[in-house]
This record gives sequence, C-alpha cells and structure tokens, in this order.
Amino acid sequence: MKFSIYQESRKGGRKYNQDRMGYVFSRDALLMVVADGMGGHLHGEIAAQLTVEFVGQKFQREAKPKVLDPSRFLTEAVNGAHNAILRYADAHALLETPRTTVVAALVQEGYTYWAHVGDSRIYLIRAGQVVVQTRDHSRVQQLVLQGLVREEAVAAHPERNKIYNCLGAHVPPQVDISPKQRLQERDTLLLCSDGLWGPLPPRVVATAFTTEALNRAVPSLMTQSERRAGADCDNVTAIGMTWNELSSSVPIDSISTINMPAGEFTSQIEDFEKAAKDDTLTDEEIENAIAEIKNALAKSNAQK
Repeated sequence: MKFSIYQESRKGGRKYNQDRMGYVFSRDALLMVVADGMGGHLHGEIAAQLTVEFVGQKFQREAKPKVLDPSRFLTEAVNGAHNAILRYADAHALLETPRTTVVAALVQEGYTYWAHVGDSRIYLIRAGQVVVQTRDHSRVQQLVLQGLVREEAVAAHPERNKIYNCLGAHVPPQVDISPKQRLQERDTLLLCSDGLWGPLPPRVVATAFTTEALNRAVPSLMTQSERRAGADCDNVTAIGMTWNELSSSVPIDSISTINMPAGEFTSQIEDFEKAAKDDTLTDEEIENAIAEIKNALAKSNAQK
C-alpha cells in the first residue's frame, strides 16, 4: 500500500477534549478510528479512548496481514467497544454510563470499508467532490432525509446534537456498515467528529484537498471550523488519508508498506496521558484513568 495520512485533534472552546483518534497499519491493511466522547468530566473521554484502543487492538490481533472479513471485523469491533464501556461503567458503579460516537474505516486490497455509530462522519472525496458520506444517526439527519431541512442548515439547527445511536447506551448500538468502495488514485478519506463538519458545508470540505497537500488541508479545515463556530467551538478532530497506490510521483510524506514484515504493525493511537495533555486534569486523575482503561480493556479481551 502507498498512502499519505494526517491526524490532529483540538480542544476548541471546550474545557476538555473528549475526542479520540488513531490509526494502525500492517503491510496489507490500514485502520482509522475517530470517537467523540459524550458525558461528564473524564467519563466521555474514557469512553472514546476505550473505543479507539479496543478497535485498534482487535485489528492487531486479526490483520494477518489483512482482515479476512472486513464487515464482520468492523461490526464485532464496534460492538466489542460498546461492551467494554458497559463493563467499565459496571465496575465503577456509574449512575450514568459514558457514551461515545465512532467512525472506523478499513482499507485493504484497494477497497475501503467503514462503520459508524452516531454523528462522527466519513467523507470519500474524489476530484474535489464528496462522492459518498455517512448519514448521521441524529434527529436533524432524519429531517434532511425527509426534505424538511437543507443540508446546509444542519449546523445551525437546534436539534443538531440530538443523536439516537451511540456506544455505551443501555441498548446495543446499530452499527451502520457501508458497502465496500473501490479507491481511485488520489482519493481522500476524511474521518472527523462533528466539531469539524458541523460548521462547514460539504463543498468546503471537498475542495480543500484540491488546492493543498493533506498535511495542510486538514489543519486548514480545522481552523475554519474553529473560526466559524467561535467561542462555543466543539472539540475538532480529523484523520485524512490520500490513496497513492499507483502514482510514481507521491508526496514526500507518503507511506509505503511494501517492505513491512507480514506480522509487523505501526500504530499512531495516543495513550490517555498524551491525549489529555492540554486538559486541566491532575496527575492523579490521569494515572487513575489510564489504570481504569487498561483494566477495562484487559477484561474485555479476556472475554474472547
């Protein structure tokens, strides 16, 4: 595989960053995940961290060096993360279970597959156009589908943040699995939380990648989102990946996996301490959170 990839997360105007992100790749497969935590202090970010780490660990167990059944893998990974959150809540006798949205994309053999729950999105961008995007599991998205609200008006709609599907709820999530999509040269996949897409029309998102390199286009979109949202800006998180499989002339930061050993992985999933570095958390809170996440993941993996 040959691809360029860039990820970044910003706190925006919020006190804490409850978004989490990460990617892992083997010689023949690439996994990307974005989770947007919901809930009170610490718990939302723990739900998101559990989700990203659980899905990433499952990928490293199953990509040998590719995943045998991508749709099954994504379904099981998302449901497994949901169960890990429930076990965490039970172990700590939480009155309210922490929750998170998630979007995960798998790339292998020139195809991409993705799953999502909630309103974190993925865009497949080709030649300056959004050719496919996820449909949010939200009240306002239902109104869009019914023709009662224009797509451009979603960001300002009073019910934009009312979602009906997430991880950590008392009912199992409805995991939305996409049909596989064949990647074309220079296609870009953009996974993002609603803090990025909310203030930006899809056309702005799509055209950003026609004029700038990936590692400039993604930060530029994030900055536009922050400016448009103002002081109330949500956490802003995105992973962008551009497919360079056939090109002999690729960006200097392009990754080639052709020489990777079959059992090797490269992971860019930050641990909780690094992800929370800009939050006003005490050292004790961070240490306790890390221990709790490790314990919840160990219990979930033991269920396999």
